[in-house]
Formats: sequence, C-alpha cells, structure tokens
Amino acid sequence: MADPKGFLNHGREVATSRPVEERKKDWNEVYVPGSLLPIISKQASRCMDCGIPFCHNGCPLGNLIPEWNDYAYREDWGAASDRLHATNNFPEFTGRLCPAPCESACVLGINQPPVTIKNVEVSIIDKAWETGDVAPQIPERLSGKTVAVVGSGPAGLAAAQQLTRAGHTVAVYERADRIGGLLRYGIPEFKMEKRHINRRIEQMRAEGTKFRTGIEIGRDMPATALRKRYDAVVLAVGATTARDLPVPGRELKGIYQAMEYLPLANKVQEGDYVSPPITAEGKHVVVIGGGDTGADCVGTAHRQGAASVTQLEIMPRPNDDRDPVAQPWPTFPMLYKVTSAHEEGGERIYSVSTTHFEGDEDGNVQWLHMTEVEFVDGKLTQKPGTERKIPAQLVTLAMGFTGTDRENGLVEQFGLELDARGNIARDADFQTNVPGVFVAGDAGRGQSLIVWAIAEGRSAARGCDRFLTGASALPAPIRPTDRALAV
Repeated sequence: MADPKGFLNHGREVATSRPVEERKKDWNEVYVPGSLLPIISKQASRCMDCGIPFCHNGCPLGNLIPEWNDYAYREDWGAASDRLHATNNFPEFTGRLCPAPCESACVLGINQPPVTIKNVEVSIIDKAWETGDVAPQIPERLSGKTVAVVGSGPAGLAAAQQLTRAGHTVAVYERADRIGGLLRYGIPEFKMEKRHINRRIEQMRAEGTKFRTGIEIGRDMPATALRKRYDAVVLAVGATTARDLPVPGRELKGIYQAMEYLPLANKVQEGDYVSPPITAEGKHVVVIGGGDTGADCVGTAHRQGAASVTQLEIMPRPNDDRDPVAQPWPTFPMLYKVTSAHEEGGERIYSVSTTHFEGDEDGNVQWLHMTEVEFVDGKLTQKPGTERKIPAQLVTLAMGFTGTDRENGLVEQFGLELDARGNIARDADFQTNVPGVFVAGDAGRGQSLIVWAIAEGRSAARGCDRFLTGASALPAPIRPTDRALAV
C-alpha cells in the first residue's frame, strides 16, 4: 500500500480543463498540459491496495491498478509503465477515452469519491513517452506464419501488435486512407490528438507490423484472395451500420449520420480540407442521441461556430448518484454525465422523441418536430399535448450502431455465421465458424467501449496464435462469453 493514510489525507483532484472560451477556439485537447503531474503522486496514494481489488474486475483488461498506483506514488515511472503495459497495449487511448468502469468498482467509491485511476493511467503513459520508456518490442525470431488483420481500430491494432510480438508476419488492412479506425475519424481531436495514434503506429512499424490503407476487404479485395494469401485472418471491422431514424422528412438535406459528420472535422485537422464540407457554422444544430458520440457532435458544433446546439435523448435523465438497488456497487452505473462538450454550452432535452422534420422550398431541413414520451406498461409512449418544434438547420443522428457492415460482401464472402444479435459468431478462442478466421471487437461483441475492444483484440490474438502454433503464451483477458461487466 503506497500510503496507508493517503485516502484520508487527500481528496480527489482531476485534470484541469482549459477555459471554455479558450478551448472552443481550437481543436487541442481540453485539458491543461502538465496539470496532472504535480498532483498525481498524492492522487495515486489514495489507492488502498485492497485485499480484493475490485478495480481489476471492473476493468475488462484486468489492469494491475494497485501496482501501478504504488509506483506512481513513488514516482517510479519506468516500473509504473511496465505494469501498465503488461495488460494494455494503448493506455494513452484508454486514459483519455475510456469511461473508467474501474473507478466505478473502486472500493473507496463506496463512501468517498473513488481514486482517479484514469488520470493516473494517462499520467504514467505520457511520462513514459516523454522519458523514452516506450520502445519497440521486436520478436527474437519469426514463426514463418502470416496473419491479416482487417480493421485498424483499437481491437485490430491490439491484435496486430500482440501477433507481431509473437513472431508472426502481420499486415493490417484498413479501408480508410489512414490507420486508426474510429480512433482516427470518430474521436474528435479535442478528446484525443491524433499524434498519440501516430507514434503507436510508428512503434508497431518498427516491431514489424505492415499497414495497408485504402483497401476494403469484400470490395477492393475478395475474402478468398485474403485467405489464400495468409495463414489466418483476424476481423476487427467494427459495428459500423448506424441506426437510422425513419420519420417523415428524413430525406431532407442537412440530416446526417454522426459518422458522416465527425470524420470531416477530423480531416480538416489532418490537412485534407481547409473547411469541412459539412459544417455547423451559423446554424441551429440538433444532435439526436444522448451518448458519447452525441457529445462529440456537440463539441464539434461548438468549435465550428454553431448558432445553437440542442441534444435530444429519448430516455429519461439519468440520476446524479448511484441507485444502490438498481445499480449497486461495483457495477457500472448509468449516471448523469457532463462532458467537456456539455460544459461548453448547448441544451440537453430528455424524454423526447422526434416525430418528423420540416424543410424549406429547397429541400433543406429547417425544423424538428418532437413530443415528450413516458414509460407506460414498460413501453415508451407519446404524451398527448406535448408536441413542439425547434429550429434545426443541421441534424446529426448519434443513436448507436446495429452491427457490422453487410453491404461490402465481407460476411458473405467469408461465409460467416451471425449470432442472435446480428454480430459475427465466434467460439471461446474468438474463432468464427470458418477455421483460421477470428473476430474481435465490436464486430463480434456489438457496439461497446474502447477498453473492451483492446481486451478483445488481445484475446483474439491468443486464439489466433494457438491456431497457428498449437499453443500460446499471449495473455487472454476475456472470453466471448464474458458479458457480466459489459457496459
């Protein structure tokens, strides 16, 4: 235990955010650079090194949290980085983007604010990059086996890095023009600057991983060609089929899926555009969907100079505090959350449903009509007399995803079976019904968190390694049937 009285002597402190009016003028990360290091040792000392560390169980990766908290308290950054990387390939991603189910499972959180596990994590990895403690891990010998990884999001990158380090020759195929998947084009720059992805890619290249961009398996290259070329295939293609909103007026111009809108803002930061083809500048923006993707749309609209931003959610407003009966500790509770994007302005409206859109004579959306809803006999029902309309010149749909892409032919060409939820089915080794073809991440699990994606990538890599060599020393944090902690 780092400091037996740490949790008594120090209250919870988190990273300092830059002033709203300052950060809305740029696309840099919202936190003050370097604001964590002066406080992180005291924050790490709040960890009680519990006899049963429930934070391990709360984290799909099984991160060794008390161990690297102790090293961070002692400012032994090299040892802290080693323990962090023992279970997580990309802690700089999770430290910025994960909703931290580990903190919800922290024992201290029963009656006090929990340890700032996420802030400690990102401090360790940022310090490790600064001091040069993150180096390529080149395999001592090659196995002679080849693996294709399809998709370069967190699941694909984790699987590729693990398999490369096991000695296999790995090529990652990505249909976009740059590596990173949703990390690259779905996550706004203000949440994670893309330099963090770029330096991991360079590390992976130095280890031997090959990258092939602009190639969509199923369209640009048939599955048969991929299987003929490689000894095994890992599919990490995500769940990219967006849920739509089939109401009158959906065909009007100015209504887009979130993943039609967000990538363009990121492409501006990459230098592909001077200004995005779809912009919120001067417009009344409505975001439909109250989750993280919706919040990303809100923050992007603020930076583009929207006249107003309104976020709609069909479900009731979550509670501020954990319901000890419905969501007892250490489960991950669904609580009211104020993200950095919400701090920057806009309105959030709960328990409402869109009935239709109204446009002008040129076919551009101008108004969104909605009504309040309530649960009646377990079903959401419209409340009579609550209809109203709000101005809407740009609408983004951020209502989640329903499964992997079925239009490019990948599922059919491989001959893959789907489970009851429409995801690619797999066994305990993450292998599909096709021998030598494995699946990881949202494609097999359904829409989920970045921490689950990395855990699945590592687990699929172990199954693939065992298929290729008959045994595997790679760690496997989860099995496909592990859904008890799914959030």
